[in-house]
Amino acid sequence: MGQVSALRYELVFSGGTGEARDAVVVERTSATGPGGHPVYADATGIIRAEISDRAEVRILASGGHQDVPQGVVARRLPEAPDAGGADVA
Repeated sequence: MGQVSALRYELVFSGGTGEARDAVVVERTSATGPGGHPVYADATGIIRAEISDRAEVRILASGGHQDVPQGVVARRLPEAPDAGGADVA
């Protein structure tokens, strides 16, 4: 069924300027986004993003009145050392 997605990414937010302003690590969830790709979330669940197998990012609103940031880049991270039997469903 295609390529297996990464379990972790670092999302780099530039605010559309091209210059990195903030970064957050997200991990794969069991959810699928509107484009059919896996959804990733940070530890708080506030940052949620659908990331394609080509590292295309679609930030998903996790609450009301949330502005969707532009200029977000996904950088694939190596799997966590303790990921052992992580569920990639």
